[in-house]
Amino acid sequence: MAVKMRLQRHGSKKRPFYFIVVADGRAPRDGKFIQKLGTYNPLTVPATIQVDRQKALDWLQKGAQPTDTVRRILSFKGVLYLKHLLRGVSLGLFDEAGAMEKFTAWTTEHDSNVTRRQGAHKKARNDKRDQPIVKKVEAKVDAAPAEAAVEAPAEEAVETPIAETPAAEDADTPPSEETKTEE
Repeated sequence: MAVKMRLQRHGSKKRPFYFIVVADGRAPRDGKFIQKLGTYNPLTVPATIQVDRQKALDWLQKGAQPTDTVRRILSFKGVLYLKHLLRGVSLGLFDEAGAMEKFTAWTTEHDSNVTRRQGAHKKARNDKRDQPIVKKVEAKVDAAPAEAAVEAPAEEAVETPIAETPAAEDADTPPSEETKTEE
């Protein structure tokens, strides 16, 4: 039995909400699953992800294969990094305490980066919301009279009668100096 870690879609139409589950690879997407590992909501900014790291790590060590999206989610939450560190412990490269120190350092740095990005997003959203609409309206009002002034002389242009235009035969020959001065 091929075991997969994948997303199970819930929510209404155009409002997705996903469960991160461990399921048989042959089971339908929204069908029977073995265990629920967490949730993923892509509609919030930034996306809300809740994952039980210990359960996910246990399933990865048992050989469950995550889909591409779940792999990205687990990487973002640090589960794959923790698996990497524990593999180093099993190979004898460093002890478990050193691995946990590295993981906690990574977690604090990652959390600070996430909160910094969230703050930057909120600030940009508030700045965009606080922009006065009056400036946009004033710019349109100022541009409108200038456009009307440019269009006015074009309406007053006088049409030349057809008889006074040069013949089509003369169009192929370059204009002489007399016709250049007349124009």
